[in-house]
Amino acid sequence: MTDRGHLSGIMIFQASRSKSFSVGTLLLVCAALSLGACTKRMSKLQSGADPVETASLSPVNPNAPSFKKTRDLSVQWQQNQGDMKIGMAFAKSLNDLGQAEQQIEVYKTLSTHNRSNPKAQADIGKELLKLGKSGPALPMLEIAAGAPDVTWQTLSALGSAYDQQGRYKLAREKYEAALKISPKNTAVLNNMAMSHALEGNLKQAETVLRDAMNSPGTANINRVRQNLALVVGLQGRFDEARQIASEDLPQNEVDANLAYLEQMLSQQNTWAKLQSDDTSAPAAQ
Repeated sequence: MTDRGHLSGIMIFQASRSKSFSVGTLLLVCAALSLGACTKRMSKLQSGADPVETASLSPVNPNAPSFKKTRDLSVQWQQNQGDMKIGMAFAKSLNDLGQAEQQIEVYKTLSTHNRSNPKAQADIGKELLKLGKSGPALPMLEIAAGAPDVTWQTLSALGSAYDQQGRYKLAREKYEAALKISPKNTAVLNNMAMSHALEGNLKQAETVLRDAMNSPGTANINRVRQNLALVVGLQGRFDEARQIASEDLPQNEVDANLAYLEQMLSQQNTWAKLQSDDTSAPAAQ
């Protein structure tokens, strides 16, 4: 796995027990970020953080309709590698066939041919971020964010990319800029909160998540609530976390999640285990 795109590297938080711990297998902040994020529910805590689900490059049936479609798009792509419509369709088709690395290369080439087009850079950067590739996505999103008509979605995506690189201050600056365009936006507030959590400030993360819960509209409300439950649980307030999580998840899942979380926070050998587990994960993003 490259580019800690799903934030599964070494994350240091301050627990309420005045001890720092790595939460690579605990905190699914990748589920918290709107872009470049996993979308699994909190129940995945039982088996650790979501891996980057990169499809294998297994042999493809050349007679399959999807293969024929990809082959046709490939021919069109070779004739005009700057065409956004063809390029994006070709990349998606490659993804459908499990050709992840080729898909990424198409995005990079497409970006090169559309360097002066902020919207194209935004679209490509967001797709790379969804794949967990914050490294190549970042310069594209930076170009897009410089446009006079930049959208809150692009600024939030850029913030997510910075978060995935461990550049939390820059990330929150972009979230603030996004909120100026779209005040009280729950998706942006959610990202802002988890940026604080990534940096170890769980109390501030909780405050922002509660603000998001009280914002107008219901977009992303389930995700916000589950992130709130997680942040509350990480502070050791398990009964409160259970009550919050129960609004969206079946009781058996809630019980399993909280039992796992409590066990991880209470066992002394957890710290060494988590540190050991994370040494195989990328150390920088």
